Amino acid sequence: MATAAQEVGRLLVAGPRPGPIVALDEFVEVYAALEAQMVAAIRPHLEALRPGVPWLEELDSHAVVPQDGELWVVDVVDGAVQYLQDLPQFCVSLALVRDAEPVAAVLHAPLLGQTYMAARGHGATRDGRPIAPSAKIDPAAALVATSQPPFIARQPDAAAQAGRSLAALLPHVGAVRNLGPTSWQIADTAAGRIDAFWEFGRDEANLLPGMLVAREAGVVVTDVDGQPWRAGADSFLAASPALHERLLEILARCR
Repeated sequence: MATAAQEVGRLLVAGPRPGPIVALDEFVEVYAALEAQMVAAIRPHLEALRPGVPWLEELDSHAVVPQDGELWVVDVVDGAVQYLQDLPQFCVSLALVRDAEPVAAVLHAPLLGQTYMAARGHGATRDGRPIAPSAKIDPAAALVATSQPPFIARQPDAAAQAGRSLAALLPHVGAVRNLGPTSWQIADTAAGRIDAFWEFGRDEANLLPGMLVAREAGVVVTDVDGQPWRAGADSFLAASPALHERLLEILARCR
């Protein structure tokens, strides 16, 4: 999986980025062409690993994660908006999911030259070294990150909750940032670079790979009701053990 992600990363860095994009239709067209090229590069690797396993995007228009069987969750340009804007915050993200739970995940940021990996029950690493979450105990000193599902206008309740949650958290934490791809921000939470990450809305393709890295590193991962996060949940919180309960209290009031 790491070899596959790193090969796509090399192609992304080597290829020319498009010129200015001025309309959504143009963005969709340019991204579709880029995605097709990267999928063609990565698919043979994954097919060799798990022959016949479908991809999340192939299942149905609602991207429902089945409760039984295996599938690949793949984003060949996680952070496509940044990539197409000539910004550096993007990565290649993939996870193997079995019975609705990720069992292996790789995230590769080609411009950073860094790779997160995790396997269920075997821990999480960055560039081969074990990672662990932040030890901070004071939310006022915490760097907290967030993001939104793609096309969040299709999830109006999530958009409203995102706004309320930002207003609720800002007075209590040191800083709130959106630092690029959802999956990479969750992995950075696993490594203690970020102290917590939250999001409202359905966003399985972006959440599943990073979630496994976070859980295997010792991050507490729940929805904002405090239940263990699973595909299909409408909210997500990953935080260091010392901060999770306090942040959960604040976010739960946004319901």
